[in-house]
This record gives sequence, C-alpha cells and structure tokens, in this order.
Amino acid sequence: MTVPGDFLRASRDLERFLVDARDQLGHATTNQSWQSVLAVFVTFRARLSVAQTVAFAQALPAILGAMFLLGWRPGEAQKPFASRAELAKEAMAFRTDHSILPESGIADVAAALWRHVDRDAFRRMLDALPPEARAFWAVPDG
Repeated sequence: MTVPGDFLRASRDLERFLVDARDQLGHATTNQSWQSVLAVFVTFRARLSVAQTVAFAQALPAILGAMFLLGWRPGEAQKPFASRAELAKEAMAFRTDHSILPESGIADVAAALWRHVDRDAFRRMLDALPPEARAFWAVPDG
C-alpha cells in the first residue's frame, strides 16, 4: 500500500501552519507559535469527551492531530465551557514561563487553523459538537 500523501507532506504542512499561526499571532518565531497553538488546543481539549477529542483530532491534518493529543490524559475530568475571556485567560496561563499568547490568541489560532483544514470535514465535525465548541473555533469572517 502506498503511504498516504497526508503523511508524506506532514512535516511541510506543519511548518506552513506554524508560519501562518506565527504571522496571525504576531509572534517572532514558529517556536512561539507552537506554544501558543498548544495552549489553545489544551484549553479546548479539556472541554471535550474522549470521543469528541478523537473526532476533533481526526479532523485535523496529521501532525496537528498528533499535536492536539500531545500530553492528553483521557481520564481527566471534562471542564465546562466558559466565556471567551475566561478561556483566553486559561490558555494564556498555560506554561506561563513560555507563553506569549495574546488575548486574541484563540481567535488568531482559529483563523490560522481554518486555512489549513479541509473546511467541509472540519465543519461537519464541529456540527457534531456542542454549540460552545463551535463558538470556540468561530472566526469573524465565517
């Protein structure tokens, strides 16, 4: 069987995403964008069930799906969704010694992410999640 193209291009696709996220977030490096994206992913993931977490990861490009699952402990209690401001504070507090996530970080990461996913598949996956989860990834331009 041939290696799927998504896996052959995974490293290149990750670099393109991190550069896009870096620019969207106003960061200087892709290392900074990695930390910011991870903070947003961890904040969101904490509010999903195990099945929802797996579905979300599968809707992402290969390496971003792996990044979304990085450090995940499925047995942890699921947190409730909160206001965007409270979620932003939580994401900004993730690894505070490495974080430079701006207050707009969730929206910035969402905007970059939408440019790197299969929009139809991502939208279908989000449609199966609670409204708060869809709102988390909403971007002003739709």
